[in-house]
Amino acid sequence: MHPAAPLDSPPSPPRPRKSRAALTAAFLCVPSVLLILLVELEWRPLRTLDGDIARTTHRWALAHDGLTHASRILTDWVWDPWTMRALITVAAVWLVFRGAYWLALWLAVTCAVGTVVQQGLKAAVDKPRPVWPDPVDSAHFAAFPSGHALTATVVCGLLLWLLRVYGAGPALWRTGVTIAVVSVVGVGVTRIWNGVHWPSDVVGGWLLGSLMVALAIATYAYRPGARTTALV
Repeated sequence: MHPAAPLDSPPSPPRPRKSRAALTAAFLCVPSVLLILLVELEWRPLRTLDGDIARTTHRWALAHDGLTHASRILTDWVWDPWTMRALITVAAVWLVFRGAYWLALWLAVTCAVGTVVQQGLKAAVDKPRPVWPDPVDSAHFAAFPSGHALTATVVCGLLLWLLRVYGAGPALWRTGVTIAVVSVVGVGVTRIWNGVHWPSDVVGGWLLGSLMVALAIATYAYRPGARTTALV
């Protein structure tokens, strides 16, 4: 007879859920790779679309100081990548206290890999950021992909999955989904509004972040037979 698994360990995943994650990852690979190629090849229709949207939003940003100020606060503090990483750190520490050491490590490693992928692609593609005669914000390093969008997508995706694993109740789940969607979409919008990223940079961050979450879920090594305590 096998000994009982620790109460706070994550459960064995249903096979269909892992299969869906793998299929999602495979599906996301196609647009992610395609967008990288189009950006690297400087495909003219994409560059034209990027420029049209960026110029329009920059005019709006200059005309609406209050919104622009709020956008800078949100992107530089609330949705900053370091804020997102701090959330993952808090979640990992919480898991360690519950005895789910492997899951805590998995969260930390996935987030770290996201940062490596982001920086590696920035260096490889080396896409210039928008340049304005009257900028409302500034940023460093190459443009593609948006680190803010990628990090927010990875962190919010992982935290939502963690809520699902630990059996979050309907109210908590709906709240988590709402916050995640607002954060991921919002951070992308603020990067374009502030004039520090092209739209394709943000879309690339969203796609690559989603791909990493799907791959992480599909490949996570659960401990068979483990159980979990449901969240309220």
